[in-house]
Amino acid sequence: MIELFHTAQEELEKMGAHITTAEIAQQPELWQETLAIYNEHKAAVHSFLKEFQEELAQSGITRPIRVVFTGAGTSDYVGGIIAPYLNEMGERDVYTFSSIPSTDIVSAPLNYLNPDEPCVFVSFARSGNSPESLAAVELAGKIIHHVRFLHITCAPEGALAQEGAKDKRAYTLLIPRANDKGFAMTGSFSCMALLATLIFDTTPDENKALFVETAASMGQAVLAGESQIAQWLSDDYTRVTFLGSGCFARLAQEAQLKILELAHGLIATSWDSSMGYRHGPKSFVDDKTLVFIFVSNNVYTRHYDLDILHEIAGDDIALRTIAIQQDATSLKNYEGDAFTFEGFTALPDVYLALPYIMVAQAVALKNSIKVKNTPDTPSPTGTVNRVVKGVTIHPFDDASGE
Repeated sequence: MIELFHTAQEELEKMGAHITTAEIAQQPELWQETLAIYNEHKAAVHSFLKEFQEELAQSGITRPIRVVFTGAGTSDYVGGIIAPYLNEMGERDVYTFSSIPSTDIVSAPLNYLNPDEPCVFVSFARSGNSPESLAAVELAGKIIHHVRFLHITCAPEGALAQEGAKDKRAYTLLIPRANDKGFAMTGSFSCMALLATLIFDTTPDENKALFVETAASMGQAVLAGESQIAQWLSDDYTRVTFLGSGCFARLAQEAQLKILELAHGLIATSWDSSMGYRHGPKSFVDDKTLVFIFVSNNVYTRHYDLDILHEIAGDDIALRTIAIQQDATSLKNYEGDAFTFEGFTALPDVYLALPYIMVAQAVALKNSIKVKNTPDTPSPTGTVNRVVKGVTIHPFDDASGE
């Protein structure tokens, strides 16, 4: 199988893969740029958030502020990945963190938004032009009595950024070089996840810088290890599943979506948590299935990831079980098929998610070529688009809900 990250531009263009390949490969560099964006804006962002806290205190509101991460599709998964980590490593006496799809908020807002609960509403959006992105912000502003908006987007010209500039309750952070031009979100996903984590993570900034530097080096190791990925994909498989625990459960969801999108559904996919997979979804696995598991660096959680790896391998029901893991002397590794990051400082899982998703993106890219699809434009009918079309946003009366 051809190694796409080492193929000439002209050949990639013939395969319809030059945009997506470049956008996956540039992520280690983009993560360093995202760190610089955080450093440039951190004083202003923290001041913006502190002013909100002081305003609430003056109003006699002492309950924690709910941080709602929202977006649609891949942008939704950003929040699902970072919220579990931040509920441990954020300011726990100030914030609680949750992730709610903008599609859920727009369709049933009072199921998810509490008018009396102070909220920092964090919107993730590659373009900021999806109707749900704008409608979710509008609804939150209408329903929640005390709310501030943090927009993290990649398109300065997008509607989310443009509308945010007009709202004194909003602060907008831009990552312009991560505005993917390919069909699938790759760098936009990983950079938005990183930037939001950096903002709310209480880890000292010098440690954050080390985490980003290490993740970037591990990303380069993914590009160098493409031949190992190609070897797994040389098998005769028809199904792919991704599993993980904690923040990696939602990373598994994003990983399976990349397979689904770039192959236009020609390969069956599934995802679940490592422990949840036994409760029915494991029925998906047959002798044509590749099972990938994101292995946690948390010593306790790691046991459960390794348990399901060994169980599926021992059952001899899958074509391959493959660990994506970081090697560290204090951690036990999976001894079967694995993409193992060796020789790097151990990372917290939310930062480890960056190089981990690069492995999954590489799998999705190469799988797309294998099934003779074009990764840059994978929907042959054009009925699935980069920016969602055909969405009707219906009026919402917050008094009656009718």
